[in-house]
Amino acid sequence: MNMPNYGYGWQAGGARVDRALFDEGLRQHMLRVYNYMALGLVLTGVVAFIVGTTPALYVPIFSTPLKWVVMLAPLAFVLFFSFRIQTMSAAGAQGLFWAFCGVMGLSLASIFLVFTGTSIARTFFIAAAMFGATSLYGYTTRRDLSQFGSFLIMGLIGVIIASIVNLFLGSSALQFAISVIGILVFVGLTAWDTQAIKERYAENFDAESQQKLAVFGAFSLYLNFVNIFQLLLNFTGEREG
Repeated sequence: MNMPNYGYGWQAGGARVDRALFDEGLRQHMLRVYNYMALGLVLTGVVAFIVGTTPALYVPIFSTPLKWVVMLAPLAFVLFFSFRIQTMSAAGAQGLFWAFCGVMGLSLASIFLVFTGTSIARTFFIAAAMFGATSLYGYTTRRDLSQFGSFLIMGLIGVIIASIVNLFLGSSALQFAISVIGILVFVGLTAWDTQAIKERYAENFDAESQQKLAVFGAFSLYLNFVNIFQLLLNFTGEREG
C-alpha cells in the first residue's frame, strides 16, 4: 500500500529556500566585487587623465628620476596587499585598494603623453569587451579552471621577468612577444580569478570577512583588466605625432 509522504516536503522546501538565499547572497557579493573594481578603474582613469594632460603635474614626475618611483610603486602595493590582506581590517583593505588605484593612475598618466586620446578610449572598450566575456565565462562555466592555475601563474612570472629584462634591452620583438603572451595569460587569469572568487564565497562568513573577500576579489580582477588594457595598447594605440 502506498503511504502518503508527510515527512520530507518541508526539508525539500527548506533546501530550496536555502539555495535561493545562497544564490542571492552570491549575486550581491559578485556585484560588490564588480562595483569596487569599476570604481577603482574610474579613480585610476581620472587621476591618469588629470596628471597626463597637466604639464605642471607630469613634467616634474616624468622628466625626473621620480618617474621610476611612480612606475614601481604599484608593484610595491601589490606585494604589500597580497601579504597583508589576512591581517588587515575590512576598512584598511578598502583604503589600501583606493590608494593603490590612485597610484596606478599616476603610473598610467604616461600613456597620455605617448598615445592619442582616441586610441586610448578605443583600446579601453576593446579591453572591457575581452574582460567582460572571459569573466562571464569564468562565472558561468561548470568546468573546473583550477587545473590551469599553476600554468597561468608560471606564465605570469615569465611575463614579469621578460618585461623587466626588456626595460634594459628595449627590444621591439621581445615586447611584441610579451604583449601577445601577456594578453593570453591575463585573459586566462580573468576567467580563473572570477571562478575562484565565486567559489570562495560562503554566506556563513561574517560581514568583515565578506567585505575583505570582495575587496581582494576586486583587486585581482582590477589587475587583470589594467594589464590587458596596457598590453593591448601596444597593438591598437596610435602614437602622438
